[in-house]
Amino acid sequence: MSDSATKKNVTTEEKLKFYKDMLLIRRFEEKAGQLYGRGLIAGFCHLYIGQEAVVVGMQSSIGDGDQVITGYRDHGHMLACDMDPDGVMAELTGREGGYSKGKGGSMHMFSREKNFFGGHGIVGAQVPIGTGLAFSNKYKENEKVCLTYFGDGATNQGQVYEAFNMASLWKLPVVYVIENNMYAMGTSVERHASETELFKRGISFEIEGEEVDGMDVIKVREAGLRAVEHARSGKGPYILEMKTYRYRGHSMSDPAKYRKREEVDDIRSHHDPIEGLKNQLIEAGEATEEQLKEIDKEIKKRVQQSVDFSQESPEPDPKELWTDVLVEMESV
Repeated sequence: MSDSATKKNVTTEEKLKFYKDMLLIRRFEEKAGQLYGRGLIAGFCHLYIGQEAVVVGMQSSIGDGDQVITGYRDHGHMLACDMDPDGVMAELTGREGGYSKGKGGSMHMFSREKNFFGGHGIVGAQVPIGTGLAFSNKYKENEKVCLTYFGDGATNQGQVYEAFNMASLWKLPVVYVIENNMYAMGTSVERHASETELFKRGISFEIEGEEVDGMDVIKVREAGLRAVEHARSGKGPYILEMKTYRYRGHSMSDPAKYRKREEVDDIRSHHDPIEGLKNQLIEAGEATEEQLKEIDKEIKKRVQQSVDFSQESPEPDPKELWTDVLVEMESV
């Protein structure tokens, strides 16, 4: 699929949807950060602020029934999969109305209805699972594709390469999306990776890959369409390295002293995915600043609704500690 073909497919309506979806993630994550500061979210909390274009662009490239799996920086992926913000916020705050009944928290939410398979707390653990989902698709001959997201730090995990090997051998319909936000916790890519062009990590397994501007939702969509078509057509796995950036620390407990404030400010000022699309829409006459402000107002209202829902939802009954732990099997 050529670049020109994919660009022609992006309508004003789609651009506005991208804008709304990215803004929902941004406002939701900002609110989550506030709730964490107030002690209403416990445990770990990894925010997606700055990386919104990656998941929004990729979601626009897949179809009904395709699956998504990711690591622990996952709230944005849930929202992009059209999971209910109420259920996501309720889970973050440990309430019964959450997607995992308040027992999973930030890193462990799932939705079979939306084909979202987590949310995984162990670095790189989702990669073999996503590969397994792709194996299931191949076995069932259902023509579905699995998007498997992971970060630059996870690219150095051994299980990632075991998954690459099997995916290539069996030509599995999986797209590996490396969200390279430049820092594995507090360690820069240059310090933790001997090969910093991470899309090349599949070369020895004969997996094609490419580097993508992960701060531009349109470019992400174009690359996503190419990769998904490659995987769906039976050509096997594909690697997309998304060059992106997180504005906050690795988690809420990270002061991010390992990078200069000037670096963060430069990215915010010149490469922000939401502001970039906003400027495109206004300059092309596809939306006015007043219209976009109204969208922002509505999204803030929706996010506050999710907060209200979470606080009105009761905490899980202590008996819930014993549910969803083991599968009860009928005796044979």
